[in-house]
Amino acid sequence: MKALVLAGGAGSRLRPITHTSAKQLVPVANKPVLFYGLEAIRDAGISEAGIVVGDTAAEIEEAVGDGSRFGLQVTYLPQDAPRGLAHAVLIAREFLGDDDFVMYLGDNFIVGGIDGLVRRFRRERPQAQIMLTRVSDPRAFGVAELDGSGRVVGLEEKPERPKSDLALVGVYLFTRAVHEAVAGLKPSWRNELEITDAIQALIEGGHRVESTVISGYWKDTGNVTDMLEVNRLVLESVEPLVEGDVDASSELIGRVVVEAGASVTGSRVVGPVIVGAGSVVRDSYVGPFTSIDRDCSVIDSEIEYSIVLRGASIDGVGRIECSLIGREVEVTPAPRVPKAHRLVLGDHSKVQISK
Repeated sequence: MKALVLAGGAGSRLRPITHTSAKQLVPVANKPVLFYGLEAIRDAGISEAGIVVGDTAAEIEEAVGDGSRFGLQVTYLPQDAPRGLAHAVLIAREFLGDDDFVMYLGDNFIVGGIDGLVRRFRRERPQAQIMLTRVSDPRAFGVAELDGSGRVVGLEEKPERPKSDLALVGVYLFTRAVHEAVAGLKPSWRNELEITDAIQALIEGGHRVESTVISGYWKDTGNVTDMLEVNRLVLESVEPLVEGDVDASSELIGRVVVEAGASVTGSRVVGPVIVGAGSVVRDSYVGPFTSIDRDCSVIDSEIEYSIVLRGASIDGVGRIECSLIGREVEVTPAPRVPKAHRLVLGDHSKVQISK
């Protein structure tokens, strides 16, 4: 079995962060979300992965390399534009050959990995196997309709009137039968080749499509709210570890990680929290579920339930919550006179200012 990892999306919902960075490389608990998927693929016993890349190909390739750090052999598959999930299967035809494969969306996060799913697929041998989860608003997802035995009988992409509340999670398993289905597709109303249409073609062709409804945790980390929630979830599992410098006037409470080269002085840190290598926390409060990436500084400030990316600086700010602070960002107080907010914001930024 091989893996097909999709890492070519534009990340429009995470702008402006993704104007300068691949959405799959935005870190969760100081590790790119893509890395969690690659580790899950390796842990499922898969050793060959094709990564579909687009405009951010150079950044993805620099971060992942040849895949050996993950125990994988990686092949990069260029895609000229995001043209749908089934289009990724189409351009990967030569790499995939006639092997079974798992297709994994590189910005998805699944607790517990996929090894159980892969074992079931190998044991039961359907032509396709999908993962489903119940959602409050199915109209934003691909939606599956099941019969009484749990077998998939129909799929729709972002339907106006969903036939169920079961949404497709970003992991799919296929035999080579899917290639014929993909080859016969026409673009949808979104001008994309939809994987839901390919799976529907398998069903109509008499092929067996099975599903697993997951009760565990899954998130598409395509927006800030979900990124923060996944960050919270991952931090829940960290163990306290202090490899950096913490002075006697500081207080670490609970599960706090201070990486080598980081320093905490005159501060109170309430875990779970990660302070990345080379970062400085001084005269500040860092509250639960906060990840501070490497080479950042938090000085005379308060921050909680947030993600701070590499090289950012927060200095003299009263309190920050529920925020995603980008790379090399500077956050400082405005001058007292005149009393006004001074903002330099990139395209698609979102700011909430308390009165």
